[in-house]
Amino acid sequence: MTVLDAALTWLADPAHWSGPGSVPVRTAQHLGITALAVLLAALVALPVGVAVGHTRRGRLVVVGLAGAARAVPTLGLLTLLGLALGIGPGAPLVALVVLAVPSLVAGAYAGVAGVDQATVDAARACGMGELQIVRQVELPLAGPVVVGALRAATLQVVATATLAAYVADLGLGRYLFAGLKTRDYGQMLAGALLVTALALLLEVALSAVHRASARHADPTRPRRTLRRAPLPEGHP
Repeated sequence: MTVLDAALTWLADPAHWSGPGSVPVRTAQHLGITALAVLLAALVALPVGVAVGHTRRGRLVVVGLAGAARAVPTLGLLTLLGLALGIGPGAPLVALVVLAVPSLVAGAYAGVAGVDQATVDAARACGMGELQIVRQVELPLAGPVVVGALRAATLQVVATATLAAYVADLGLGRYLFAGLKTRDYGQMLAGALLVTALALLLEVALSAVHRASARHADPTRPRRTLRRAPLPEGHP
């Protein structure tokens, strides 16, 4: 039996789809820690990126810090946090937040800074305050870029959340670590396939949201419709 056959056999076993350590439970845990990490990262990163993009101040500092955070190895950080915080979801959650912050800061900054300055100046000339400009002009126009950053950060986190099982008994990564410990390579491959399938489903859902945000940000863009070509004059 090949490893792929063993993985498919493991996935087809009903015993792995019920109970406290079942695939649905592990999938829910994986999605939960991914959503929480992206949410916390967004609460920190998006206001910073929007503020820097709007004021054009502190760009070098923020970009430098974001780049430094991006360079931190997640597994090494997770190990240090595990030693500091102990076994549990706290360490992987902090590590995943650090992983997501750089993409979100960069996306928010690029989206807001990329808004046409003439549009911003016109809003000021109409009497809008700075917060109004951010809420009513810059954020709607920067929406597709910000959503793209959220999409990229979510996919990074959902893939890396597999490492949460390194210091906590949660997520689909538990199948990989348990299979590695017992040399059950079929279980390891099954866990990898589950993570891959989850990431692909999120990619499909987030890409649809991304396209919708792009259409909302540019309502003047003509829709693709089939129109009958005009007939030449004199044609019956």
